[in-house]
Amino acid sequence: MLKIAWKDIYAHPLPENHRFPMDKYNLLPEQLLYEGTITESHLFSPEPLSESAILRTHNAEYWDKLKSLSLSRKEERKTGFPLSAVLVERERVIMQGSVMAARFAVDNGVAMNIAGGTHHSFTDRGEGFCLLNDIAIAAHDLLDNGLAHQILVVDLDVHQGNGTAQIFENEPRVFTFSMHGASNYPLHKEKSDLDVGLKDGTDDKTYLSLLDANLKALIDTVQPDFVLFQSGVDVLATDKLGRLGMTLQGCKQRDRIVLETCKQNEIPVMACMGGGYSQKLRDIVEAHANTFRLAQELFF
Repeated sequence: MLKIAWKDIYAHPLPENHRFPMDKYNLLPEQLLYEGTITESHLFSPEPLSESAILRTHNAEYWDKLKSLSLSRKEERKTGFPLSAVLVERERVIMQGSVMAARFAVDNGVAMNIAGGTHHSFTDRGEGFCLLNDIAIAAHDLLDNGLAHQILVVDLDVHQGNGTAQIFENEPRVFTFSMHGASNYPLHKEKSDLDVGLKDGTDDKTYLSLLDANLKALIDTVQPDFVLFQSGVDVLATDKLGRLGMTLQGCKQRDRIVLETCKQNEIPVMACMGGGYSQKLRDIVEAHANTFRLAQELFF
């Protein structure tokens, strides 16, 4: 059965003028339930991640600032969020969602988190709507518990997975692959194990060809026994922050390539949502829903 992490705290409200689209966290499971792609039995509700697990990835000074709500104004602005106790709790729940989903994927082949993909969070700071890094936390959990020995991070958000790259820069058991807009945020890019920078306006054909070739090569060379997939949909041409030229069908085919590759090679995969900022909320929800539909179609 496809297991999916979701909890109502994912949709914690922010100020009305905030650009981060929180509504998608409620609308996506509602859509998947309405159309019959999933039932309530597919959803699980994570509890907050333990402090010890957080400190496996993030340093104590940074975590102390988060839980005591003592980030400086500059540090808070870099996260993009108004800091609050509820927001920190939300992050802890999302982190546990990805940890649990990764463990479910070991047994079931695939599992998903309706949030997560917080790849801009570094060991010692948050950026770009990311306070803690669920990709790194899930990877550490798999490695520490002997559930994986060589992990491939496939980060296809339009923005480089800079935090994840920094966290694993000296960890050979985690290979970081980021395919992103070359001229997009962040201005200063970290060095992933493999970065593929894309020109503004990159279309479906170009994108999918590059992804297919690089992913096949990485499966052969890295030989991962687990894939963590950051499936941000800000690659769409309609995205306000993206600047690429992909269609909804192209984005769906992107996800098919990743999920089919994992299925064919018998590599468990955990997918987390990542970004999506199209003007029309229905475009964001539809693009994200395709990822879940494909997982259900291909694995079950």
